[in-house]
Amino acid sequence: MSRQPPTAMRPTGRSAVATRSPEAGRMRVMGIVNATPDSFWPGSRYETTERAIAAGRRAFEAGAWAVDVGGESTRPGAEPVSVDEELDRVRPVISALATVGRVSVDTRHPEVAEVAVHEGASLINDVSGTLHAVAARLGAGYIGMHAHTVPVLRDVFPVYDDVHSEVAAYLRSLAATARADGVEEMWIDPGIGFGKDTEDTVTLLRRLPELCSLGVPVALGVSRKSFIGKVTGRDVGDRLAGSLAMVGPAWSAGVDLIRVHDVPETLDTIALFDAVWGRAAGR
Repeated sequence: MSRQPPTAMRPTGRSAVATRSPEAGRMRVMGIVNATPDSFWPGSRYETTERAIAAGRRAFEAGAWAVDVGGESTRPGAEPVSVDEELDRVRPVISALATVGRVSVDTRHPEVAEVAVHEGASLINDVSGTLHAVAARLGAGYIGMHAHTVPVLRDVFPVYDDVHSEVAAYLRSLAATARADGVEEMWIDPGIGFGKDTEDTVTLLRRLPELCSLGVPVALGVSRKSFIGKVTGRDVGDRLAGSLAMVGPAWSAGVDLIRVHDVPETLDTIALFDAVWGRAAGR
């Protein structure tokens, strides 16, 4: 009996499953560099400038399309830091890595975004969904995300009537506003882990094909997140397999950009999907 290719998680309701077309480009991988002492996974904490730069270089050497540099942890319950402290953390890292490859700044503060772009970043990864006008003015690419609260409150989850519809409506509106502001390069991100419990998260992932049909490229961050631990019972250090398992549904749905801690392993996974079910197979 022949095996079917890995389709995206099937959405419920009226929408059909959409799959990645053979003409679509390869899913892009963004490596995570946390220039912070308190990110949710100790393996992604680079508390010195030198370690953060080295981690970014490794991600580029492994084949990352871009590296995302953050100076303030967005994990649930994290303590906010001042703009000055965030700038002290990210400025030298971005300046160094921008000479190697494409750099994104992960921030919710316009002051940090401005300095980061002047230091060489060409993408703004905005967990707050408020920096589209800044991105347009600076000529930077923009990733706009849905979040219930920023900073994210620990164990505080809103009650959604329909989490997919509400998140999709927000992202559709955000994309329209960003376009009106003049943003030319843009992704929308459903914000996995940002004010969604495990059930909400699974629903959003199951209905990724619908999100990918909105006409705006989709970015996704699921790497080692808590819902993987809830489903598998694994601690954060043991969630690589769960993270890679999510590449299949994302690839099939048409996600354009996936943000990960484990760049080489993710790229290997994508390469195999491309070889067996992508253009290399004549599909």
